[in-house]
Amino acid sequence: MLRLRRSLALLGTTAWMLVSAAQGAAQDRADGEPGQIPIMAWLGVPPTESTEERFRELREAGITHNFSYGRSIEQLAAAMDVAEKVGVKMVIHVPELGKEPETVVRRFQEHPALAGYYLADEPGAGSFAGLAERVKVIRALDDQHFCYINLFPNHAPKEALGTDTYLEHVRRFIDQVPVQIVSFDHYPITEDPHGKRRFNGLWYENLEIIAEESRKAGKPFWAFALTVAHYTYPIPTPAEIRFQVFSNLAYGAQGIQYFTYVTPTPYGQNDFHHAPLAYGTMQRTEVYDYIKEVNRDIAGLSGVFLGSSVVAVAHTGDEIPPGTKRLTDLPAVISKLETEGEGAVVSILRRNDKHFLVIVNRDFQNKMVVTVEGEPILKRVLKDGSEVPASTYISRLPVGPGDVLVYSWE
Repeated sequence: MLRLRRSLALLGTTAWMLVSAAQGAAQDRADGEPGQIPIMAWLGVPPTESTEERFRELREAGITHNFSYGRSIEQLAAAMDVAEKVGVKMVIHVPELGKEPETVVRRFQEHPALAGYYLADEPGAGSFAGLAERVKVIRALDDQHFCYINLFPNHAPKEALGTDTYLEHVRRFIDQVPVQIVSFDHYPITEDPHGKRRFNGLWYENLEIIAEESRKAGKPFWAFALTVAHYTYPIPTPAEIRFQVFSNLAYGAQGIQYFTYVTPTPYGQNDFHHAPLAYGTMQRTEVYDYIKEVNRDIAGLSGVFLGSSVVAVAHTGDEIPPGTKRLTDLPAVISKLETEGEGAVVSILRRNDKHFLVIVNRDFQNKMVVTVEGEPILKRVLKDGSEVPASTYISRLPVGPGDVLVYSWE
């Protein structure tokens, strides 16, 4: 249990805007921006299934962006047209993008469904110079859409990273490759042969590094949640998806990605199964309903996270994850914050004059009880983005496994 009582203001850093925020929000909303946090399906609707029905199914699950490996320019063009009809953005890839980037960019840069250009997944540092040149070529033709490259997690071996440390790997990438966003993957929950879930605490250290280096570079970062079972990774529960998503957002992520949407072809130890859509049949699994539910909450709370900067992020609990900071200070508006159980991620976010207190249950299997007391200006932000005086609710509230509790003040 952690109990904190303070009257001193938290010393904030200068706010850094990741995404331009809309002005003039409606009353009783968590700043009510018109946009929402991007949610991307990795291995989303495949080229062979580019029908309006499939894209509408994706959109109805709350996904805003689709990425899949295209096979030809003409096939991609047809998929782009269908995606536009249902309001889905596309991160595109076809073999020609590597060989004839000008042809691909000229063909699609004015297409309303275009979000960005996929270039690489988990490159080693030896590839950075070549990727930098590819990014420069594309951005010289089209600087309105982003170039997408996804980075390794911090448990990757040095031989794969091409650097002595993960921090050096991330810094070299950001310094050398002029992408507009930083993306990384790390899936922290595994299952042992006896069916017991295990958590890799290095995940939070990974978030610390990515969030800090992205902040210093003035670039937003996107992060992942695992939605396909394989190898030692189990079928994700709704709580495990929430745990990953809301921890990412508490650290300032400006985009959420799901690996994967369609179950990949199984091979070797990677016995892929139970992504939202099943391998081969394209039927829905229970995970489709899980992400639909979580995505509804992401959309509702986008007014909290989209375009906000992280003032501070820390952890509570008897033990905190490696590479993180223990919560010792609170804003003056909060007179008491107490957590019971495993502990929590506690983040202070800021956009203009609006501040948010985000509390994420770090236990993805059990509920946590949180006590929050503060000044009369404190409001509670509900999952649909609406706000009510914090005093409307009792101060001691349960937070479900991996779930989030949000407050605001101005």
